[in-house]
Amino acid sequence: MDANDLSRRIDFLREIDRLKSVIRQSPLLDQSRKENSAEHSWHLAMYALILADYAAGPIDITRVMTMLMIHDIVEVDAGDTPIHGVSNGNQAALEQKAAERIFGLLPENQNSALSGIWREFEAGLSADAQFAKALDRFQPLLVNIFTHGGTWSESRVEYQQVLDRYGPVIQRGAPELWALARDWVRSHFEE
Repeated sequence: MDANDLSRRIDFLREIDRLKSVIRQSPLLDQSRKENSAEHSWHLAMYALILADYAAGPIDITRVMTMLMIHDIVEVDAGDTPIHGVSNGNQAALEQKAAERIFGLLPENQNSALSGIWREFEAGLSADAQFAKALDRFQPLLVNIFTHGGTWSESRVEYQQVLDRYGPVIQRGAPELWALARDWVRSHFEE
């Protein structure tokens, strides 16, 4: 390893520390504060580790966990876009530009590898990406259920909106998790 290679890796690690400052809409389960994107990514990696056997099909858990650890790194530049928020219409372009800049801090081999995994997650076509995306929807759904409506109440989200925004993605990547979540959602909106 040369000094420049190590320096680039350290620069990347220093840069992604900024993800800790990106505040999301979702609160912690104890509702003491909003979570940040770094916490969200770590928690999703834990979801993958613990819930891997609920994937719709065979997955590579290391790839899934890697996707989940890096999927929101682009928020350092592009910010978080809540699922129930108003989109500015060019979020995908902002995230692509952010991915190029941030992953570009790394030596070429790591840049290429992590950029490829990030694009795979975004495309959502592989079994690994579909499971990762399912967890990325399942976790905030769980938070909303166990905070008595959380951001759904704040954003006046209705039952059908939850089914439409969460259901297809979770169903595709983790059908058993969607069956559980669908029951939670039904019970929540019947209260």
